[in-house]
Amino acid sequence: MAGPTTHRSDDDTAVPTTRSAASARTDTEGVDGGVGLTALLVAAARAIESHRDDSLAQDPYAEHFVRAAPSCAGWPIRIQQVPEGDEDPLWGRFARYFGLRTRVLDDFVLASTAAGARQLVLLGAGLDTRALRLDWASPDCVVFEVDRAGVLDFKHRVLTDLGAPTKVKRVPVPVDLRADWAGALTAGGFDASAPTVWLAEGLLFYLPGPAETQLIDTVDQLSADGSAFAFEAKLEKDLLRYRDSPLYVATREKIGIDLLDLFARGPRPDSAGHLSEKGWSTSTHTPFDFTHRHGRGPLPQPNDALEGNRWVFARKGRA
Repeated sequence: MAGPTTHRSDDDTAVPTTRSAASARTDTEGVDGGVGLTALLVAAARAIESHRDDSLAQDPYAEHFVRAAPSCAGWPIRIQQVPEGDEDPLWGRFARYFGLRTRVLDDFVLASTAAGARQLVLLGAGLDTRALRLDWASPDCVVFEVDRAGVLDFKHRVLTDLGAPTKVKRVPVPVDLRADWAGALTAGGFDASAPTVWLAEGLLFYLPGPAETQLIDTVDQLSADGSAFAFEAKLEKDLLRYRDSPLYVATREKIGIDLLDLFARGPRPDSAGHLSEKGWSTSTHTPFDFTHRHGRGPLPQPNDALEGNRWVFARKGRA
């Protein structure tokens, strides 16, 4: 599939000017529904985290995404706006989960670029603003943001209205991950011969097992030695057993997002093991491991929708 044509903007962001036919066919929604709406959920969580006195991660742009989307009018952007505060399963516990995840992956990206990687690829980038808010090891780093055109267009409009400057070059890659995203990424200037940091943050849940394996294989094929990959996986064999968990109930009833309806059903592949077989060194952790490390974040609960979540970190070849 042909990749997008781009032009340069004043903030050194590559702005898509045309879309491929495949991208146009699959780009049926932006951030106003379905999986796109979950990008706003994460943005609201990051906004809440940013305003905490004990914040683990700062994202000054997150609240602007929330306020720019009619679909989330009235959502909180500060924990003080939540009547139950941290006891609220959605805006308390779940939001803290997203804040912790953001911090852990920020640290992973910064460590990997300090070790020499100069490309970051965000698979299912959503409303990620790492190109704008992180203190990069080198101004020569490039961030490729792979997602549907509707999501990237919304993000670009909000950031343009804010006049938000980037710290490194951003290259939006408007393509559905069910299409030839690797071709679009390469057409956008990605260099497969250079070490790369890959993030699949909250993405793989939504992909059928075979699609996840194909994505993992593609990342491996495009990764030079010295590349790093972090992704999130779920180990539950029956997601529906958690349908009445406080987290999923609150998400359905408070903001109309039925995560279990969006998640792919069926057996999940062992992607960490698959990468190990291909020569990557991998480590797998529960989110609660990092709660203990940072001294804040979610802890296990009965009927816990987070208990099967795993954060996987992988490196290829040399350290």
